[in-house]
Amino acid sequence: MALLRDWGRTLAKRAGRPVAQVQKGSGHPDVARARTAAEAGDWETLRALFEARPEGEAWRELLWAAAGSAGVETWIPGVAEAAPDAALPRLVAGIRYVDWGWEARTGARASQVSREQFQVFHERLRTAEKWLYEAAELEPGWASPWYVLQTSGRGLQVGQEIARRRFEATVRRDPRHVGAHEQHLQQVCAKWSGSHEEMHAFARASVFGAPAGTALGHLVAIAHLEQWLDLESGPDGEYITSPEVVASLNEAADHSYRHPDYVREDGWLELYNAFAMAFALSGEKTTARECFDAIEGRVSEFPWQYIDHIDPAAAFRKWAR
Repeated sequence: MALLRDWGRTLAKRAGRPVAQVQKGSGHPDVARARTAAEAGDWETLRALFEARPEGEAWRELLWAAAGSAGVETWIPGVAEAAPDAALPRLVAGIRYVDWGWEARTGARASQVSREQFQVFHERLRTAEKWLYEAAELEPGWASPWYVLQTSGRGLQVGQEIARRRFEATVRRDPRHVGAHEQHLQQVCAKWSGSHEEMHAFARASVFGAPAGTALGHLVAIAHLEQWLDLESGPDGEYITSPEVVASLNEAADHSYRHPDYVREDGWLELYNAFAMAFALSGEKTTARECFDAIEGRVSEFPWQYIDHIDPAAAFRKWAR
């Protein structure tokens, strides 16, 4: 398999096409710097990177860069305890414990996760919530603690009412917070005790309730991908290629990345990848190709992991062809 992948990359290079590779986030250099600082336990550099950006959606990539860095849990509690009035180290501690908790659970189906794994998962999420609530109390105007609480709450199964309150707390502070909308879309999916109807209604209300050129446009695409994923083989293809779904995808694209007012910001890569996958599955080759060309081989894990969770780039390459 490795030889086949290398051969495919060689052909792509000779053809002048970008080699498809998974990219974490937008690729902004600050994200790589945040990851390096977190791995090194360099709090001063990490703090400076956060403080150079406005709090809210602009912090999302930095937060997940820190969260995914192994070992942060060994030093960030000490930083927080040494600064009892500082919200930022508590926020970073909270998101690290969320990510660390999901690492323990893994991405397997619940039936394949052991009792011991669930115990560690829940313990880490409860620790995360302690840090996040402390951050929220210290900085009442911040959206970020409430955004991260959406993810921990889903793992702890806090229920739809509390989940909705956490989403509303986030968007009261940052109305166009893309991450918060993505998290709540997952919350109202059928797989998380919501429904297809609620999911589509939320996606459309979020997208078309926002100004034209919105970065939230891919919520509609993700909602259709979620329903496609939930269907059996056969009905799934009929659904995603139906005229109604194709029209819905085009309507959302027109209100989002195809609108003259659209500006690429953090999160743009996932938006284009979501539309590329949805249009490809729906058989809209020309429209899908426009998205693939814009991506230039930069693959976001989500949503391609729905097709191939081991190698999302392989799924991307297959459908790009």
